[in-house]
Amino acid sequence: MRKTKYLVGVMIFTLFLFSGNLAYATAPYHIGIVTGTVSQGEDELRGAERVIEDYGEASSGGMIVHVTYPDNFMQEMETVISQIVGLADDPLLKAIVVNQSIPGTTEAFRRVKERRPDILCFAAEAQEDPGVISSVADLVTSVNDVYRGYLIPVAAKIIGATDFVHISFPRHMSYELLSRRRNIMEAVCNDIGVRFHFETAPDPVSDVGVAGAQQFILEKVPAWLEKYGPKTAFFNTNVAHVEPLIRQIVTYGGYYVESSVPSPLRGYPGALGLDLTAEKGNFPAIMQKIEDVIIKKGASGRLGTWAYSCGYAESAGLVELARKIIEGEATISIEDLIKAYEKYTPGSEWNGSYYVDLSTGIEKRNYILVYQDTYVFGKGYLGLTKLEIPEKYLTIR
Repeated sequence: MRKTKYLVGVMIFTLFLFSGNLAYATAPYHIGIVTGTVSQGEDELRGAERVIEDYGEASSGGMIVHVTYPDNFMQEMETVISQIVGLADDPLLKAIVVNQSIPGTTEAFRRVKERRPDILCFAAEAQEDPGVISSVADLVTSVNDVYRGYLIPVAAKIIGATDFVHISFPRHMSYELLSRRRNIMEAVCNDIGVRFHFETAPDPVSDVGVAGAQQFILEKVPAWLEKYGPKTAFFNTNVAHVEPLIRQIVTYGGYYVESSVPSPLRGYPGALGLDLTAEKGNFPAIMQKIEDVIIKKGASGRLGTWAYSCGYAESAGLVELARKIIEGEATISIEDLIKAYEKYTPGSEWNGSYYVDLSTGIEKRNYILVYQDTYVFGKGYLGLTKLEIPEKYLTIR
């Protein structure tokens, strides 16, 4: 049944992939999208490529102008700002989408609005203070880590976990949102009867580097499973830890609901030794290939992810939302944002909420937090988007 489902998904996605509206011989307006390069943000870039297939490049008479910011963007912030602002030189430009919205995006949007207040400015995965970026952006979107603080432990229990290990290090725990999510996870575990444990792993930007941090995870997972039991679920806050964690869970046991930045491309290809070159951008095909290997290795029902990368959905979905707003078919709302995401993520389900500033209690209607239902390989979707999040967890700091 799963294979049939995914084969159908692949066929639908493939037809969708090649049925893009390339009739924009002379597009009446342009939409700019700014992403990282393949090395810094492949998912975001693939989403930009997807809408180019639909609507064509502006340089060829189509709608989309795609720009990539430099990999060392922190050292070249003025370049980033200039790239974003430079898009406003195009008299046909009606919207700018930045994904991920790295430092400098707020200043770039401020300058764009000074010159062209008519241009819609959308920011995905903002890395600047919510109050600051939302003061100039028309819309800010991000993964709903507050809700996921509740949903991930609940999902772990659904698939069989009795224990939950949160892996991080002091630098990440100094970040308010990551610390808040961790505290929500602990409170939820206590309430649902899952034992919560916190383990510290090396920071990949420390002296040990990425290799040392990954080696630590490889060595520790078997020991943690022996210490906490074979029904232990793991969650980590750092990208570098994902691949060795998945590799050892597949081999030794335990559970893995999803990564901190959920995507089937996050850790699974390397952990399973998969070459996904032929499937690039085709998420149903990617999911099928990963699932086949996981089932073959006897890890069915123990590992999950979002079926479509959030970075991919944000790039494609925000461009689509901008297009629909420009053409009078949508407004800035949770409902219309989710519809735009679902166009590019067939078969998945999304939910979302508006960002609430804990210090003031003010709900920001132009800041939307989203999450996708979790897919567990060999089991299917868990239906998490249908769960109601108890209010008491949303105020935990």
